[in-house]
Amino acid sequence: MKTRSLATLPVAISLALGSFAAQAQEAAEEVERIQVTGSNIKRNDLEGAAPVQVIGREDIDRSGFANLQQLLNTMPSAGMGTFSTQGNNQDSTANGGAAISLRGFGSDATLVLINGRRVASSAFAEGIVNSFVDINNIPVAAIERIEILKDGASAVYGSDAVAGVVNVILRKNFEGTEVTAGFGGTTGPSYEETNFSVLWGTGDDDSNATVILDYFKNTSLMRNEVGQYGTVYQPENGIDGRSSSGFPGTFIVDGVLTPDAACPDENIVNNVCRYDYGPQGAVLPEAERAGIMVMANQKFNDYAEGYFEFSGQHNTSRAYGAATPLGRTAGLTVNADHPDNPYGQDIIINNYRTVDAGPRIWNIESDTFRLVAGIRGNINNWDYDLSAQKGRSKSLQTGGIGDGWIRVDYLQREIDAGNYNPFGGTYNDPDVVADISTSLVRQGESHMTSFNFNVAGDAFTVSDMVVQVAAGLEYREEDVADNPDEQFQRGLIFGTEAISAAASRDISAAYVEFLVPFTDTFDVTLAGRYDDYSDFGSTSNPMVAVSWRPLDNFSVRASWGQGFRAPSLAQIGLGPSQDSPLVDDYYRCQSDGICEGERERGVIYTSDAVLQPEESTTWNFGIVWQVTDEFDFTADLWSIEQDNKIDQNPVENIYAAECNNQDSTVCIRFDPLPGETLGQIDRIYNIYVNLSSQEASGLDLSAGYLLDLADMGQLKFGLDWSYIDSFKKDGIEYAGELNYPKNRARMTADWTFGDLGLTGIVRYIGEFESFQALSEIEVSEADMVDSQTLLDLQAYYQFNDETTFTLGVNNLFDTDPPFTARGYGYVAETHMLRGQYVYGEIKYKF
Repeated sequence: MKTRSLATLPVAISLALGSFAAQAQEAAEEVERIQVTGSNIKRNDLEGAAPVQVIGREDIDRSGFANLQQLLNTMPSAGMGTFSTQGNNQDSTANGGAAISLRGFGSDATLVLINGRRVASSAFAEGIVNSFVDINNIPVAAIERIEILKDGASAVYGSDAVAGVVNVILRKNFEGTEVTAGFGGTTGPSYEETNFSVLWGTGDDDSNATVILDYFKNTSLMRNEVGQYGTVYQPENGIDGRSSSGFPGTFIVDGVLTPDAACPDENIVNNVCRYDYGPQGAVLPEAERAGIMVMANQKFNDYAEGYFEFSGQHNTSRAYGAATPLGRTAGLTVNADHPDNPYGQDIIINNYRTVDAGPRIWNIESDTFRLVAGIRGNINNWDYDLSAQKGRSKSLQTGGIGDGWIRVDYLQREIDAGNYNPFGGTYNDPDVVADISTSLVRQGESHMTSFNFNVAGDAFTVSDMVVQVAAGLEYREEDVADNPDEQFQRGLIFGTEAISAAASRDISAAYVEFLVPFTDTFDVTLAGRYDDYSDFGSTSNPMVAVSWRPLDNFSVRASWGQGFRAPSLAQIGLGPSQDSPLVDDYYRCQSDGICEGERERGVIYTSDAVLQPEESTTWNFGIVWQVTDEFDFTADLWSIEQDNKIDQNPVENIYAAECNNQDSTVCIRFDPLPGETLGQIDRIYNIYVNLSSQEASGLDLSAGYLLDLADMGQLKFGLDWSYIDSFKKDGIEYAGELNYPKNRARMTADWTFGDLGLTGIVRYIGEFESFQALSEIEVSEADMVDSQTLLDLQAYYQFNDETTFTLGVNNLFDTDPPFTARGYGYVAETHMLRGQYVYGEIKYKF
């Protein structure tokens, strides 16, 4: 298999190719064929037609990250569209999970494999319906390398491989024992990570068993610990993102919007008492993960080897949010005879927040297991592999009494009894608060069963050139169920998302791939795959790739292919679900002068449409230039077009079309108050349909240089740079705007001298505008978010053959995220708020 260091890969390639060529000339030995992500055919060279980036074990160790999502997020081709436990809040629909997104196309357009095989998707979908593989279930200690194919590959792998493939290769065939223990923490606000792993293996030429035990834990980093980045109210910086659900509250008294008399003047905006919810959130919530992996193989004879893989993972984490916000949709009222009612008449609670019940907390547990068994071998120079796999992901999300969750019917009951006082910013008696509180349970589970058979070998010879072929059959069964608490379905819980989904399907597929060498320096790869889904039908996808080496040190590669993404099970099985996006009711502002600004509006989703697969076309054109034995350079132009994309009708579009009509059946409003033309928005209905498109193009560059310092060791330099020239959604340009910086880069320098090693990593994210094109704010008002450059340093020393000690620091200069006048003052989706992080690790082998 192909292994190489990210920073020194091209140097390693040149040395390896030179060594192999010399051996071939002197001994006429056959070079071992290797298989790389993106093809089912083993090749005689290390560089094929596909742009594959490899993160080796050394790169993982030297990154300083014990979390896979954090590691992958530093890769220039990734980063946009990822999500993780960073910034977890109660509004997320996939709390506790993490995903990877290539090229900014989203986690649902990036296929994640383990040892070249699909795995079960997360039980909880992200963004309501986007299924993904939770990479939090892949412990870093178990990874041998990560191969990132930065090209579409549906012709090889099927659905989801639109923007690329991330193939995680696990460690195996290990002999001995390796124990690793690490600890790190920030130098500012208290945040710590602890990791511990044991790698054990035994075997010989005919068999091997490898066992990996892994443990990871991090503490929480709360927003009230990070200064200006923990609040959404920074008037000195032009930021006011306070919620209209305030404490004290806002009421409708005699048809007039009336803020509580106890509300400070500085909190009253447009006659509504506002609330800064920021300090109750978490930058990084606490999490704990423990897992085991077992891999074994046994050679039966010269033609067959049996193998077995098992992994189990248990993860826990938390998500935080401010106290429950309640709008007019909650239907809360206060009678005139309430002992604390200062208005002497019946009133309506328009906005209120149960701060006395405390912040909302979700406790999340997830359990996954994966079992693979198969037999592989070689018969008459034909490789074969027959395997079966079973995977399951199970998630549980709970909120208990004391975790801030209240029921509106309980609250109304206690208000009617005069026991609960919603006026004056009162903290009510804890016993009364307990009486309005409730417990919540959300349960999700997904399964995948698959059977695979493939063969590969030399098919025939044409003009002394051997045509290689690979072919295979695949059968999968998938199902998912996401069950919200019944209190959501009864409309008794407010202030968070409620997701309901259930679906199942089976998939049959057949694929074939040819490698046709027309000359010693020019070959063409042809691939095609047919997939048949029980829910929407079939799809066929071709691919062609070309590799040409006009010079011994220079080659050209190109590829073109069509791809698809099947509707996720959450999309086809979506039941009544709800989220709460921010919508500015400017129609009401224009007609009645009631200007609330952006506030959460309840959007109800259903699955009424018959969904079809998304379709994509990708191409890549690149060069690989081994300038000298010490210096190499690669460049790739790429393009992705995705049509028929499944998406919700943008809420802004629904609002524009429907919400200027008081009687709309899509944008539902309350009856207007006296003197009003339009009532307050109650809810908006939406669906998911095949309506969207997105396309992107750009340039990737990488380079490596090896400097021999003679008696002072070796110094290796590496560069990985990604440039996005264009990123359009439905024809609107996003490149250079919010979350889509045009430039991202990673530069490395490694110095090794005997038992000592030093590593420096520079991470760069380019500037971008603070708003996207769809924003109501004029482009001229958008400010630029500055570029960010971070420096990581690490040193290791190998005391002896058994013991290695590592000490490092990420973000050496404790650089803050670039400021922008929005949200918390920085773009959490792009920049990390962890500050300077110092860590140490000791590894002992025996």
